[in-house]
Amino acid sequence: MTADFKRGELERLGKRGSYRLGQLRAQGIRQPGPPAPFKPRFVRPERGLPLSGWLLLLAAGVVLIVAGAALGWWFMPFAVGLVLGLMNWIGGWPLRVAVPAVLLVALCGWAVPLVWSLLHGQPERTVAREIAAFGGFSGHSAFGFGVTILIAMVQAVVGYWLGRALTPLPADDLTAQLHTPVSA
Repeated sequence: MTADFKRGELERLGKRGSYRLGQLRAQGIRQPGPPAPFKPRFVRPERGLPLSGWLLLLAAGVVLIVAGAALGWWFMPFAVGLVLGLMNWIGGWPLRVAVPAVLLVALCGWAVPLVWSLLHGQPERTVAREIAAFGGFSGHSAFGFGVTILIAMVQAVVGYWLGRALTPLPADDLTAQLHTPVSA
């Protein structure tokens, strides 16, 4: 008789309803509901500037980089990236949105003056060929322009990183921490 009982236990092992664990629900423990569906978000609408404000800020960044390139200020992508990183303290954009936006600002900011100089016969093409020759791509000015734009993009991302590092908490979290009483 004990052998039949043990065989029944072995047959139930690992099957649904074994060992009466399903009765925990009757004691007040409810099962979790289905997971929430994934809703992609690109900005946080609950705080910061609206999307139009951010687009205006990004366009101003492009204009500043173009003006800096006209003045010979090669560090302007870094400065614009730094300002955008500091402004992220207010807006709280996720990195998957902010970093491509900063890269796009740097790309447009340096591509506009380079294309303008090419169309108006400036000597940047010969300089780009020399940069390409140093890189081992003789006679290809596109390599020189690509390196120039890549350096601008790296400057902008490093500036953004520094701006984010200087302001690690979003504005709402920081004000909440400042107004929280300290318990002794």
